[in-house]
Order: sequence, then structure tokens, then C-alpha cells
Amino acid sequence: MNTEAPKVAAPAPRFRPRPWTALLTVQDVEIWIDEHNRSLMEHIGPQETGVGVCFTLAGGGDIYMQTTADAVILDVEADAQWVAPLIMAATGSAMPAGQVWILPDDKLVQLIVGLSSLVASTTLVAGHNFTGRVNKLPLRR
Repeated sequence: MNTEAPKVAAPAPRFRPRPWTALLTVQDVEIWIDEHNRSLMEHIGPQETGVGVCFTLAGGGDIYMQTTADAVILDVEADAQWVAPLIMAATGSAMPAGQVWILPDDKLVQLIVGLSSLVASTTLVAGHNFTGRVNKLPLRR
């Protein structure tokens, strides 16, 4: 007699990675921001926190990004730290002591342009711990 409990399959992920197409101009980035905002509003409830996007880098690693009314918050995982010099160059920001970067909101477009050629895919996220800050929708330029 089999006494093992039946295995329950893990639920499918709520959001799936979307292949990335490099954004070459400021206008391309603005269009992506608008499309991303619509997607967030369609798929994420207003009560949800930790909302943002995960950029999976072609060279390895993930960067989680959330925007607030006055900042762009990046959670750059350890395996993506190799991209720190690019973030500093694209945004003019200093490297933080830890893995969380807090950038002025007016650096969003420059950041996306700088990262664009390095991204393999993006995935919407909800429930990510962005340093305990409350999310604001939609993305800001």
C-alpha cells in the first residue's frame, strides 16, 4: 500500500517573462513605459504592494525596479552587480552601500536606455520587498 501523500503540482506563475526588444530611442522608452503602465493597471490590484518589473539580464542576474512618486528603486541582485558601472554612468548616481539603489524619478528614461541592450526579458512582479517602501502606480517619467 502506498502511504505517500499525493504530490500537488505547484501553481503556474502569475506573471510570465516577456522577451525584450532593445529600446534605441527616448521615444521607444516612453512607449514602453506607457505599455508597461497599462499592463500594471490591468493585471495588478490597487491593494497590492511590492509592484514593479524584473529585468532579467542576458549576461546573468535580475534587477527589480519599482517607481514611486519621487524615486526609482532598484533591487540589484548579487548576480547582477556587474551592471553597477552602467547604472552609475547612465544615471550619474553613486553606488549604494548595499544592493538597493534609490534614484531620482527623472532618471528613469536614462536608466532604461542604458540597460536596454543588456536585458533578455521582463516580468511583472507583485509582493517584492522594495525596502519596505509603498508602491505607486503607474511608472513615472
